[in-house]
Amino acid sequence: MSSEKKPAWQALQSHFEEIKDEHMRDMFEQDTNRFGHFSLTLNDILFDYSKNRISPKTMDLLLDLARECDVQSWRDRMFDGEAINHTEHRAVLHSALRNRSGKQMFADGENVMPEIRHELERITRLANDIRNRTWRGATNQPITDVVNLGIGGSHLGPMMATEALHPYAIHDLKIHYVNNIDENHINNTLETLNPDTTLFIVASKSFTTQDTMMNAETARSWLLHKIGDSKLLELHMIAVTSNARAAVEFGINEDNIFKMWDWVGGRYSMWSAIGLPIVISIGPENFELLLQGAFEADQHFRNAPLDENIPVIMALLGIWYNNFFNAESIAILPYDQNMHRFPAYLQQADMESNGKAVDRDGKHVNYSTGPILFGEIGIASQHAFYQLLHQGTKLVPADMLAPISNFACIANHHRALMSNVFAQTEALMKGKNQDEVIAELKAEGKDDKEIEFLLPYKLFPGNKPTNTFLFYTLDPKTLGSLIALYEHKIFVQGIIWNLNSFDQWGVELGKKMATDILDELNEGAQVSSHDSSTNGLINYYLKLRTLNPKA
Repeated sequence: MSSEKKPAWQALQSHFEEIKDEHMRDMFEQDTNRFGHFSLTLNDILFDYSKNRISPKTMDLLLDLARECDVQSWRDRMFDGEAINHTEHRAVLHSALRNRSGKQMFADGENVMPEIRHELERITRLANDIRNRTWRGATNQPITDVVNLGIGGSHLGPMMATEALHPYAIHDLKIHYVNNIDENHINNTLETLNPDTTLFIVASKSFTTQDTMMNAETARSWLLHKIGDSKLLELHMIAVTSNARAAVEFGINEDNIFKMWDWVGGRYSMWSAIGLPIVISIGPENFELLLQGAFEADQHFRNAPLDENIPVIMALLGIWYNNFFNAESIAILPYDQNMHRFPAYLQQADMESNGKAVDRDGKHVNYSTGPILFGEIGIASQHAFYQLLHQGTKLVPADMLAPISNFACIANHHRALMSNVFAQTEALMKGKNQDEVIAELKAEGKDDKEIEFLLPYKLFPGNKPTNTFLFYTLDPKTLGSLIALYEHKIFVQGIIWNLNSFDQWGVELGKKMATDILDELNEGAQVSSHDSSTNGLINYYLKLRTLNPKA
């Protein structure tokens, strides 16, 4: 049965008609302990979801939907290593990568934990060698710069985490990321580096991804131009891949190849050797804490009752707005500068997982699925797109995340920061009504005519939903927990929408067409095989390309 035909879905639709015009102002007045009723904790992470357009009945009905969609059984099947990625016949076991329990976890009948621990030991040794300056380059100099060449999950996860955990890094050991096939990205990176002290990580599950491999070829040429001997490449290039043969053929020493598994999707892979830049940056001990935080979120998701389960509640609230209020987007708003890549990371995790219109049965769905996810640092956003959140015509639920203390806390800075967090969630919830606006304008000395003119511009409707995550500080363990909570939220929403959240066929078409067009660009002849627009664009490009012999 498709999701929207389930009795719980129909009950929610009827309830929505009852509650859709209620204002959160009134809800808070009616329930003075609303915060207590609608907040949960995991360790020092507080999840406040009281500023949502929900009642106890709403949550009961949403939880009924989760049960009717068999979320608990699907959750157990994932952790048990069943091939729930049915289009690729694969298990979904990124949770095994951060399993700290000592218990076995299986994929295809095989306990995967010994191999996971072996690879973790290998990346630990490599990271320590680089951090301790015992890994030496071709001219016997220590490594000072590590460049990660990857794209998608091989880029966004490690980059987000190394940025978020910058205070825990060795600051004279620089981590760089190159993901764009545009030559400006790798050229701008290489121009600041010394080949003698640079190590490249080629992160590609297939070792055939065009963007990554083209950057890897440029990096190899750049190295060989200086060090000359290809045998010395092993001191400057390593790989993370499931295609070891291709990496060896590329020229990477077999001992420098770290393994990936087909039961780990790219956007869920930062816990594996794909996270090597993180380990090098913050050290193995802190990486272990990152894994521990994610493991504790896994345990919470696996064991907490649905009504006390943070990722389940996150997912259900998203369903409520996406499918009943017809909200098409969600904003992720961290109030921590080091989390500036967190929204981009979640953008891939969410939109690549649930941005689908065909369900698990191969049928086209007739209901809204994955939302458009966007976001930016909260303070900067207040001076950018909060105008739309407060007074625009679109309903945009938002998640705000903020640390109570920073690694290097400056009281006047941090208290000003936190005042904005609390003020924005309250302002979005309460808004400002006509009486309040008139009283404010009178206090400013405005006359009746000016008040009448300004009144509609100064009104704030409020009733805009937010979730707030507060935690003591953004340390490795807390970051691990936050990431895992969002991962599981995405999974739960996929189950309720009856989607396979772990394939991504939608990325293939454009890549295949680009490969075919590349052959045409290399030939350089005028084309006529495409539609008139594409023909026109390619031919215009070919015409102007002649102005630069290198183009």
